[in-house]
Formats: sequence, C-alpha cells, structure tokens
Amino acid sequence: MIMQRKLLVVCSVLVVASPVLAQNKINTTWHCPKAAAAQKMDVGDMPDHTFVLAQGECTATAGSKGLEEKGGAYTEFRDMKKTGATNHGRFIATLASGDKLFYTYAGSAPADVNKSASNKWTIDGGTGKFAHAKGAGTCSGKRNADESADWHCTGSVRAGK
Repeated sequence: MIMQRKLLVVCSVLVVASPVLAQNKINTTWHCPKAAAAQKMDVGDMPDHTFVLAQGECTATAGSKGLEEKGGAYTEFRDMKKTGATNHGRFIATLASGDKLFYTYAGSAPADVNKSASNKWTIDGGTGKFAHAKGAGTCSGKRNADESADWHCTGSVRAGK
C-alpha cells in the first residue's frame, strides 16, 4: 500500500512537471525588411564610424512544429565601421498561440553585405505559458542590397518556471 502511494505520487509529479519542463526546439527562418525607423549618428573618431538605433519587424517564413513563431519586432543598437558592424538588441517574437517570447541578442557582420552575419541569443521570459521561459541559440543571416535581411535561427526554449 505504501509503495503504491509512493508510485502514485512520483507519477503525479512527472505528469504535472512534464509540460512545465518541456523543451521546445526552435528552428525558424525570418525575413526582416529594411528597418522602419533608424536614427544614425556619426561618432567622429574615424571616417565612416556611426552608431545606429533601429526598430523594425520580421515575418517568420518557416518554423518548427509545436512552436510556431509568426512575427516579431526588434529594437537594436548598431556600431558600424568600415571593417564591419556589431549589434545588440531585443526581439519580441509572437507565436501562433498569441504568446510572446522575449529574446536578447548580440552579433556581428562583416562590411561586405555578401558575407553572412551571425548572432547569439537568449530567451528570458515571455507571456502566457512562456512567462518564465529560458532558452538559447544562434542565428546566421544574409543581408540584402535593399537593407532587408534573411535569418535562420536555431536553439531551444523551456517554458517552465
């Protein structure tokens, strides 16, 4: 009888904890048009050194089953030089369910737009069942002549507390 109760308690804990601790794979392709808003400022310490504060939106063009990211909005800071650029910012992805994931990212890109850019990201919360989400991953991207970009991002997120 005692053994049956212990087994029942263990099974109950596993059933309740499983959805909370479930890990979702992220494998999303994004298209981001030219930033909707960008403020550019020359730094003045060397030719062609500028800081840019930019905001824009992206659309998911392919994604993971079970974690369908549909769209997102970013706000980022760019440090641009002749040799390349670094950036960091926040990305808020909206899922098909309406829940949101909050990403923090940082990356770099060479000056040549024909070469790929990359970043690393973490997830530190969201809304709905992702309010306490944690995750991490990377993106690689292609910048286009029209100032749009296409990104492929992979990683994982855990929705639990």
